[in-house]
Amino acid sequence: MVEPWQPAILDERQPGGWALAHHRQHFLGDANGLLFPREWLKGQELPVIAEHGIGHFHGDALYLLELERQVELPGCSWQGLRQVMLHGDADLYRMLGYAAQIGTWASQNRFCGCCGSAMQRVPGERAMHCAHCHLHHYPRLSPSMIVLVTRGDEVLLARSPRFVSGVYSTLAGFVEPGESVEQCVAREVREEVGVEVCDIEYVGSQNWPFPHSLMLGFHARYAGGTIVRQEEEIEDAQWFSVHDLPPLPAQRSIARYLIDLYVARRLGSSEPVLPDQPRGQPQYHQNEHRADEAGAAAYRRARPEP
Repeated sequence: MVEPWQPAILDERQPGGWALAHHRQHFLGDANGLLFPREWLKGQELPVIAEHGIGHFHGDALYLLELERQVELPGCSWQGLRQVMLHGDADLYRMLGYAAQIGTWASQNRFCGCCGSAMQRVPGERAMHCAHCHLHHYPRLSPSMIVLVTRGDEVLLARSPRFVSGVYSTLAGFVEPGESVEQCVAREVREEVGVEVCDIEYVGSQNWPFPHSLMLGFHARYAGGTIVRQEEEIEDAQWFSVHDLPPLPAQRSIARYLIDLYVARRLGSSEPVLPDQPRGQPQYHQNEHRADEAGAAAYRRARPEP
């Protein structure tokens, strides 16, 4: 089955298509959604830094207008990417996550980091090039691990001061230069909560465009030690029974998936589906998916077709 969202490098000189307006992980929208007829949006005198042809959504060409600042248009408002992640359609979220990462990367690399010269786009490639010092710059991607540590019917969960009040989650951290992701798992767990782990097993991954992470999910078994919090990072950390869990992260997050998957296996219940999993991948429980035709119709606007 063809994915509704297909990234591609499109020629901005071509007319027509749909467009997004983006600034700092927020998108302009109105009562019809976040996609606007491209020519109409470009005619609104927006403070556009650059335009990027980013792919096809439900078969239609899609472009991104990266703005210098948020502006107000009659009948429009700005919607954050996190809000879409929590409450929006999965295909829409995947597309917006890609758009936000490309827009942020391009706006932050308009000038060469070595010599200060203006960067130029590389034709046919998602890259920026400095003609003066020949530096190439590609979209940034930061690999991060996220891990659920378990001990029989118990899971080790923690909360950061940045979390929503009362919510506990898995442990996470960025991969450092020179280490494997498995080494990162062991190090981060040791640093954040003071325990050792073994039997580190890769479970799955999730795009996390806040602003440019790739979350690599793991399960690890407790090997020893007593919980000792890294106070500047961890507000609280505890062992919780799978029968009595605290408030957990949003359903669409890989953190929640890791927890739900382990609980399902311990209790012998239906296993969850990895968030934002491509269509055609194995499904582990009955899950209602809207039809492509219905999804496409939901994004068509009341304005005339481009």
